[in-house]
Amino acid sequence: MRRRQFLQLSLGTVTAAALSRQGNAQESVKEIRIGYQKNGVLVIARQQAALEKHFAPQKIDVKWVEFSSGPPMLEAMNVGSVDYGAVGDSPPVFAQSAGANLVYAAGQPITNGQGILVQSQSPIRTIADLKGKRVGFTKGSSAHNIIVQTLEKAGLTYADITPVYLTPPDAGPAFANGSIDAWSIWDPYFAIGETKQNGRVLVNASEITKTNSFYIANRDFAKNHGAVLQQIIDVTSSTAKWAEAHRDEVAKSLSAVTGIPLDIQTVAANRSSFAVGPITDDIIATQQGVADRFFKLGLIPKPVVVRDAVWKPVQT
Repeated sequence: MRRRQFLQLSLGTVTAAALSRQGNAQESVKEIRIGYQKNGVLVIARQQAALEKHFAPQKIDVKWVEFSSGPPMLEAMNVGSVDYGAVGDSPPVFAQSAGANLVYAAGQPITNGQGILVQSQSPIRTIADLKGKRVGFTKGSSAHNIIVQTLEKAGLTYADITPVYLTPPDAGPAFANGSIDAWSIWDPYFAIGETKQNGRVLVNASEITKTNSFYIANRDFAKNHGAVLQQIIDVTSSTAKWAEAHRDEVAKSLSAVTGIPLDIQTVAANRSSFAVGPITDDIIATQQGVADRFFKLGLIPKPVVVRDAVWKPVQT
């Protein structure tokens, strides 16, 4: 009996210790590091200090880290330098295939605000005309997926173009001076190309395929601080609802934070979709299609199962 009592006591102690460690992990958040780009809901949340106001009573600081595109943001998130951020559909596929320590936390269907530009006087008039041309885009970004699917629609292959891998700040000047023939890009750079760099829309992404943006979290952060992550998502969602109803103010907020002229941000804000929600089966299926396509083309080294990286909040 004494042995049984000892084992029961020991197991109880181990369980209590495990629960204590879990509780400490949940309580130990002192700073949340948010990765963002020059577009979208997180820029608005930053301008409004929405997360800072929410977490101030919990004595949790919020740090903002700017990135030019999704791939470097997810690299930083993989090593634990960023906890949460927004990206397009392609970066998580590349990251998951590479074994990155990430999860999909929330989704955002995209309707407009990305596509492929050519110069207004360019002889390129149809998708088929891209054959043999130099097309600029950020490798592993949502723009990468758009060009792949656009080529497929015209019966072309990835080998039919010359990909020129450029970050948005580098691609803009290259597009303007003719170093590339076409540019696959998203807002606000898409709007800049149209309004300031003599661009003409060859195709809007919405004409080609369904696309989504994602809110991604470091997997360890999601595991250890699920309650905090859910609060971040809730604030993101609330900011998105505000944005849907206040587009003029959104444009002003984006312009103030990014330094991009108000007229350009107004174009981007008026055609953006902001709604943020859970990762649905439809979103997973669409994202799985992106992953399967990239593996078939040899753009990622191994197949991935998107659902395996979807965060599941702990039910209480």
